[in-house]
Amino acid sequence: MEKFTLLKSTAIPLASENIDTDQIIPARFLKATDKLGFGEQVFKDWRFHKDGTINKEFPLNNSKYSGSILVAGDNFGCGSSREHAAWALVGYGFKVIVSSFFADIFKGNALNNGLLPVQVTEDYLKKLIVHLEENPTSEVIVNLEEQTIESEIGNASFEIDAYKKTCLLNGYDDIDYLISKKQQINAFEATF
Repeated sequence: MEKFTLLKSTAIPLASENIDTDQIIPARFLKATDKLGFGEQVFKDWRFHKDGTINKEFPLNNSKYSGSILVAGDNFGCGSSREHAAWALVGYGFKVIVSSFFADIFKGNALNNGLLPVQVTEDYLKKLIVHLEENPTSEVIVNLEEQTIESEIGNASFEIDAYKKTCLLNGYDDIDYLISKKQQINAFEATF
């Protein structure tokens, strides 16, 4: 995984609430067992009409929005436990998802794949979405070390598990983390 310390980017507002994993990546695309190609299918049923034409009203298709931060409504990632949802978001190019609530399994899957879920208050989220809809070139700064998000509407802090924070800051997955502790593990084993 890439190291994550600070991200400064424009953001895409997606005001919908209760976005479930089937909306993020429809079940018909879950046949693959590796992460490749899922980004192309993210929000497929929202990005395209049934006849295959582009839904120009959907924020990811709207040329005024861009960036590697998705600012979504409350209760993001609910539904099934499919890790493919995190794969699809990362494959599309997102590095941060901002919401006022994340489903626990989605949150874990996101962190395991280098995608930072930033949980803010409902009030901050609503103001940020409105601000981004009205100011699409406005930048958002996410500082993992300080656990803050900054924008023109103000700053907010967010919580993150200390272990997952260490992994993201160093670009570790769980195996990389264990390898980074090899000397301490060997020293401990030598005491027996």
